[in-house]
Amino acid sequence: MRVTTSVLTDVPAVGRILERFSRELGRDRVAYTNHVLRVVNFFVALERGGACPQQVLIAAAFHDLGIWTAGTFDYLGPSVVAARAYLDESGLGGLGDEVEAIIVHHHKVRTYRGPFAETVEPFRRADLVDVSLGAIRFGLPRPFVGSVKAALPNSGFHRRLVALTVRQTAREPWRPLPMLKW
Repeated sequence: MRVTTSVLTDVPAVGRILERFSRELGRDRVAYTNHVLRVVNFFVALERGGACPQQVLIAAAFHDLGIWTAGTFDYLGPSVVAARAYLDESGLGGLGDEVEAIIVHHHKVRTYRGPFAETVEPFRRADLVDVSLGAIRFGLPRPFVGSVKAALPNSGFHRRLVALTVRQTAREPWRPLPMLKW
C-alpha cells in the first residue's frame, strides 16, 4: 500500500475536546494527545487517504479517556459515558451509537463485522498499529508509520500502558486486560 497523505499533527476538533480534560490527563496530556493523533493518521491512511469523519474524531478523543477520567484500566464504559455526555451537550447525540461502537470495539481481538463496521474496523486497526508500536501495520508502509511516530512522539504513552497493565494484573490477575473483547 502506498500512502501519500501528510502527517496530521493538529486536528482542532480533537484539540478542543482534549482541552476540556487537561486537568484529568495531567502529565499524560501530550502522550495521550499524540496517541489519539497517531490513531487518526493511521485511520486516514487505512482508508486510503480519505477524510476522517466527525464521529471518528470524537471517538478517537474519547476512546481511552476513561483511564484518566475514571481512574480505571477497565475504561471502555467510562469512555463511552464521557463521549455521550459530550455528544449530548454538543447537539450531536445522533452520532452516539456509532461513537459508542467505535469505543467499545476498538480492542476487539478479531475483525469487527457488526453495525458501523465501516468506521469501527479501520479504527480498531489504526489503534492496533499504534499500540503495537507499528509491529502490526495492516499493510501500511513502515516508512509512513515511522514518519507518524516521529511527528507525534510517544512521550511515555506506552510506558504508561505497561505500568497500568502491571497494576491491573496485580489487582485482578484473572483479568489483566479488561478492555479486550473477543
